[in-house]
Amino acid sequence: MSSIKDVARLAGVSYTTVSHVINGTRRVSDAARQRVLQAISDSGYVPSAAARALRGAKARILGALVPDISNPFCAELVVGVEKAARGAGHSLLLCSTEPDAADLGTQLDGLMARRVDGLVVVAGVFDRPRTAQLLKQAVARSRLPLLLLDRNPAELRCDALLAHQHHLGRDATRHLLALGHRRIACLSGPANLAISQDRVAGWRDALAEAGVVPEPAWLAEGDFSLEAGHRHGLAWLQRGGVTAIFASNDLMALGVLRAAAQMGVPVPGRLSVVGIDGIDMGRYTHPALTTVGASLRQVGQEAGEMLLQRIQHPEGPPQKRWRTLTLLTRESTGPVPGAGT
Repeated sequence: MSSIKDVARLAGVSYTTVSHVINGTRRVSDAARQRVLQAISDSGYVPSAAARALRGAKARILGALVPDISNPFCAELVVGVEKAARGAGHSLLLCSTEPDAADLGTQLDGLMARRVDGLVVVAGVFDRPRTAQLLKQAVARSRLPLLLLDRNPAELRCDALLAHQHHLGRDATRHLLALGHRRIACLSGPANLAISQDRVAGWRDALAEAGVVPEPAWLAEGDFSLEAGHRHGLAWLQRGGVTAIFASNDLMALGVLRAAAQMGVPVPGRLSVVGIDGIDMGRYTHPALTTVGASLRQVGQEAGEMLLQRIQHPEGPPQKRWRTLTLLTRESTGPVPGAGT
């Protein structure tokens, strides 16, 4: 494996000059810089990010901490963060904090040991007390720049890119009401999470605006999974009495679509279904899923760019930015059955 001294020899410069070119720590003439870059290419030398960090230079690594990388919501966000990082000459180090991850402390220590320049934390991480406690302790020790996505704990003074969770539930429900539906079920996420409570509150407020009093059976609690959507969708369809279902994320909405197909219930002929998030998968289901959200890749890229700006300009008050949300009307919603007949 080639070393920095090999690069210096090929370029005809000192190894300190090579170091300045790699780390951008001092101006080097264009001619010398080009010789160093050519030597790096010819020798196949790969600078060590860890070694640069130990010398006090920026590691040029961003970290991303997500609750579950298998969830398309998280995966698509990470793609966007990585694009922002790559565009700025950074790499991305990913850590997924599944609930049963026994090595969570080791994962966080690994992020800190690599001396990442900043960290994007995706919604859901702070809903796990042990994860939140370990992260807060690690950040306090390292003074690491943070960008929080869709969650902004008051005790952390850092930048955040947020969505109005209440508006998401309200706008999804208003869409169904505009189609004539009045018997609209709501499948929430875990009831103890603030994000679930806000989306359910949006559903309730939209119904109240229309003068609709929801029946207790119209509200059920899920866990943001496909299985929860399928299970509760089957229960509602077997019981009857609702013409539309608002699911608090797209994965549960897709589970509802599967339940409808299994029971031979046409969507949207007899049942309308709407989700939240805007995951790409929803565009390719049959029928395509109506949802409220945005391009998650673009959201992730915006989060990455905000973090990079903070790394470049660490001073100043925390920045809070609200992301744009759009109703993406597709094939899974239509007029209430019997309308116009």
